Amino acid sequence: MNQYDVNYPRTADQIVIAQNTLIRQVYAWMGGGLLLTALMAMATISSPALFSAIIGNRLVFYALIIGEIGLVIGISRAINKISASVASFLFLLYAAMNGVTMSVIFVIYTAESITSTFVITAATFAAMSVFGYVTKRDLSGWGSFLFMGLIGVVIASLVNIFVGSSAVSWIISVIGVIVFTGLTAYDTWKIKAMAATGVEGRKPAILGALTLYLDFINLFLMLLRLLGSRR
Repeated sequence: MNQYDVNYPRTADQIVIAQNTLIRQVYAWMGGGLLLTALMAMATISSPALFSAIIGNRLVFYALIIGEIGLVIGISRAINKISASVASFLFLLYAAMNGVTMSVIFVIYTAESITSTFVITAATFAAMSVFGYVTKRDLSGWGSFLFMGLIGVVIASLVNIFVGSSAVSWIISVIGVIVFTGLTAYDTWKIKAMAATGVEGRKPAILGALTLYLDFINLFLMLLRLLGSRR
């Protein structure tokens, strides 16, 4: 049993309040994470010395990527064992590291296309998240389907690193947009469902924020590959 589970009878109004409270906390942490990522990306690209030391060095760059993956796995698996303060720090650390590595997109794509793609991503994310929150449908069946799609995108992306096919990259991006659009609705629905069962507190909010943050970032990157104008 998770330590933030609350086990007591609640009225329908109390459940709605709990759901609204948790989702507000999730969005607040997610928004903070995205803001930190953007600030770190701009700070990195604004410093030629820092950019060269981190992005220009493949060993350092890939070490950061591996570190980010480790943080995501660590937060997800240890959320019940660590304190809320530690969970918060690790989430913000991940967001900051991701900002550093994502600064490379400013070298590949024009600022205008990055901005326009971000706006499109935000609109798409908001629409699907609202759908996931207000829908009366049971979206539990989406989980396995979207997970299989996610695994397929990851495997195809790894293979294409060696193949280097632009056509395959385009197909992966299209499928990725579909997968992460669906995951945005599904994960929002899942967070709301969790709150209805009595899950509350900062730690589940951090875990939910991390989940939606990953959906947003990956949707943005997939759309950027499709819509972005390269320098």
